[in-house]
Amino acid sequence: MLFAVLSMTTRVSAATPIATGIGWRHPHYGALLESLPDLDFIEVHSENFFGAGGASLAVLQQARAHYAVSLHGVGLALGSASGIDPWHLDQLARLVERIEPVRVSDHACFARGALTSGRDVHAADLLPIPFNAAALSVMCANVQRVQDCLKRPLLVENLSAYVSFNGSDRTETTFLTELAARSGCSLLVDVNNIYVNALNERLAGSTADAALSCIQWLDQIPAHLVGELHVAGHVNCGDVVIDDHGSRVSGEVWQIYRHAQRRFGGVPALVEWDTDIPPLAVLLGEATKARAISNANENISEAVRA
Repeated sequence: MLFAVLSMTTRVSAATPIATGIGWRHPHYGALLESLPDLDFIEVHSENFFGAGGASLAVLQQARAHYAVSLHGVGLALGSASGIDPWHLDQLARLVERIEPVRVSDHACFARGALTSGRDVHAADLLPIPFNAAALSVMCANVQRVQDCLKRPLLVENLSAYVSFNGSDRTETTFLTELAARSGCSLLVDVNNIYVNALNERLAGSTADAALSCIQWLDQIPAHLVGELHVAGHVNCGDVVIDDHGSRVSGEVWQIYRHAQRRFGGVPALVEWDTDIPPLAVLLGEATKARAISNANENISEAVRA
């Protein structure tokens, strides 16, 4: 089943506030429900709420009474040649039915494989894929299976990758654009991931300007395909830059994010913070900054949506 990409991508004019949210993690469950801050949506990791009931699901349902919820997965392994785990997909479908999320997303990665014994294994990580025709066919089939089951389009996120394959025959942006065109999915563009990859390319010997490389990356994605943006913090370990989601968003990422909102016509934006989690007020401050930057783009027009 092919879904219309625009069905989950709400475009706005400059006069309309751009939807802004935060990744809602366990340390902030109580604080958010007590204070009910001004947010347009919250995003949770889908896998944390699998199961028929329990305290976690009850908390999420309580939050759902106040906020739109976006379900962001880390376990579908959409690029895995062994396919989609039926149990995982069934749990996700049940959660979608209960929560009625505003968006459902996962990553352009693989994680599952089959041993010679026939037993499936899961790497419990987001592993990169080669950008070639074979990998594209695998991911299209897996994305379509998920969408058919959920009866809604999926958003697929670009990955922060620390290794690459020699077998790639196209760029990441070409791969993602072809994926969306063939499967009917939308794209979740993680601005921090693009910048982390550009910084690691510099550490590997590239002479390209990292921020400019990110701008060029964004300009290669058709605007109508993008349904959400992510920003987060990262850490430079000296020999590698890690997408750890453990600090404030850097100034460079904010600049790239500003360009992304102009380029894509004002799409929902999320601030992630997953390690060294600060008080809720700090995360809300980052969300306020994302909203201010988004709404300062006064020239969002039909031209940037074409």
